[in-house]
Amino acid sequence: MKLHELSPAAGSKTDRKRIGRGHGSGWGKTAGKGHKGQKARSGGGVRPGFEGGQTSLARRIPKRGFNNIFATEYTVINVSDLERFVDGTVVDTELLKAAGLVTKELDGVKVLGNGELTKSLTVKAAAFSASAKEKIEKAGGKAEVM
Repeated sequence: MKLHELSPAAGSKTDRKRIGRGHGSGWGKTAGKGHKGQKARSGGGVRPGFEGGQTSLARRIPKRGFNNIFATEYTVINVSDLERFVDGTVVDTELLKAAGLVTKELDGVKVLGNGELTKSLTVKAAAFSASAKEKIEKAGGKAEVM
């Protein structure tokens, strides 16, 4: 195969539709918009969610609850996840990212107390559950809030 023999895949390249350029083009007169009506006008239709004057779905459905946009959202890991680190390691967010335990940091990392820990580690995180703190200190480590 040579450079001059290359061509795009069949049907991948098409000429653009030049509407409103005379009836000989096949897209003249009404230019694909049909006859009259809202969609034929220059404004061209309705905004998303508009249902022709009928009360929209978003307003018909009952509203419940509340979304606290100021809440702190932690990325959580368990005490059992810390078992993979070597005795005496200082475990912080960077190390957890490198190990693949944390992908998004959000507002910080919170350590929960699910599982067991046998190694003495210094764990630096944004928050700890009471049981996680107890298990880390019981194993001879330290739980430091950053």
